[in-house]
Amino acid sequence: MVKIYIMLFLVMLMWGLNLSALKVLVDAIDPILLTSFRVFTAGVAVLIICYVMGIFRLPYKSEWLIMLYIGTFNVVLHHSFIAVGLERTSGVNASLILGLMPLATVMMAVIFLKQRVNFLRTLGFILGFVGVAMTALTGDDGLGAISLGDGLVFIGVVVQGFSFVLISKLNASFDPRLITGYIMVFGSVFIFVLSQIFGASVSEMTRVFDWHLGAVFLFSAILATAFGHMTYNFAIKKVGPAESAIFINLNTLFAIIGAAIFLNEVVTIQHMIGFVFILVGIFLGTGAIEHKLLKRRGTL
Repeated sequence: MVKIYIMLFLVMLMWGLNLSALKVLVDAIDPILLTSFRVFTAGVAVLIICYVMGIFRLPYKSEWLIMLYIGTFNVVLHHSFIAVGLERTSGVNASLILGLMPLATVMMAVIFLKQRVNFLRTLGFILGFVGVAMTALTGDDGLGAISLGDGLVFIGVVVQGFSFVLISKLNASFDPRLITGYIMVFGSVFIFVLSQIFGASVSEMTRVFDWHLGAVFLFSAILATAFGHMTYNFAIKKVGPAESAIFINLNTLFAIIGAAIFLNEVVTIQHMIGFVFILVGIFLGTGAIEHKLLKRRGTL
């Protein structure tokens, strides 16, 4: 269990820094086109790793449909919304909105897995959304500061939370690391078709031959996306969607630090207050505080 937690910590570090990497990339390349190539590269890398690990196999007939479901939400919709959203909002705002992932995951578990909701969890949901609202409203324009990008990133959070619930229901014989590779490869094809429908030029991808953009692209595709997603999906199956989601707190923290260092973005007091609301909301909404209280009372 400790090994899984250490891997989750590393994943959160890479995911946090990946937000700054993606912000750099989408400023130079069409976001949907970029996403298709990045996710395809990541998917191929995952399948190669699975082959080396000896867990590679072809999906059974009964597994194709669940792969389609998971791939649609976890890859096509999630990555597309995040990429397009990042083009229209700041890295700090996106970082904090992505921090809502644990609450979105638990909310999906409540709806689809029939997990119980008590007062503390309800309060957590409310505080989390208040934190995101404060983040989106940061700026001199008040309500006018809410951008389309903030909304798209939020939708990306919701659809991925739903995909995590689907992953937790996978048949035990289908390794979640392997399905990660498959859904990335298949999902990237759909994203590429989408990019062509919107008129993106494939020639834009030649910009990654620049050593700087190329290095950022490989970090995002191989380390953050390939290693990150296959490890996180594996952890969901081992420790559950809610407990894994708690680590997203670190993702948010690392993303804010990365945006401040690499993107020279200003982190305001309102951002930090929003982060505190989100953090408290996560610990209440995911049941982490409730679990600690029950354990202290000896009822667990």
